[in-house]
Amino acid sequence: MNNDTEIISKYFKLTELQIQQFDQLGELYPEWNSKINVISRKDIENLYVNHILHSLAIARFINPIEGTRFLDMGTGGGFPGIPLAIMWQNCNFHLIDRIGKKIRVAENIARSIGLTNVTFQHGDIGECREKYDFVVSRAVMRLDELVPLIKKNISPKSMNAYPNGLICLKGGDLASEMTKVKYPIIEEPLDKYFSEPYFETKKLIYVQM
Repeated sequence: MNNDTEIISKYFKLTELQIQQFDQLGELYPEWNSKINVISRKDIENLYVNHILHSLAIARFINPIEGTRFLDMGTGGGFPGIPLAIMWQNCNFHLIDRIGKKIRVAENIARSIGLTNVTFQHGDIGECREKYDFVVSRAVMRLDELVPLIKKNISPKSMNAYPNGLICLKGGDLASEMTKVKYPIIEEPLDKYFSEPYFETKKLIYVQM
């Protein structure tokens, strides 16, 4: 286990395979990022806290049953989908993004570390017609704009402790966005889950749909 992966094992009990895969992300993302910018050049050194651990906040919120289906909308270079797919190898993930070169990076990284529970789509959310238990996203757009776009992708049949819906990671004051959403919402501050200073202003938003 490298020093960076230890930040994850501080909060999660990892298998040997998960340790190996999280270790590999620390080599693959900087290598790909030097060719195709999927993470800010200045932020790549904070890969494990600001991107991987941030993505895994969703794994502190829910514990999905085997076979749960996730859609990662606007995944960019694979966040939060790839870290969650490593964490929940018995769940299925579909990652979609409008920028082809970013989705290719995510696909190459997933293949390199041996993930078999992830599929990829280059396209707009309007082109994705499948149903999922949860849609996840990370700082993609305003909540009140996101909810109408993904409503069609939420399966009506729930099988987890939390009913199906949207789980997104956002920062800042979200009051104006949340008041326009007419579904039940849970707002979780991420400093409840993680002690690193980065998470002091970050939040997880669950919208039951």
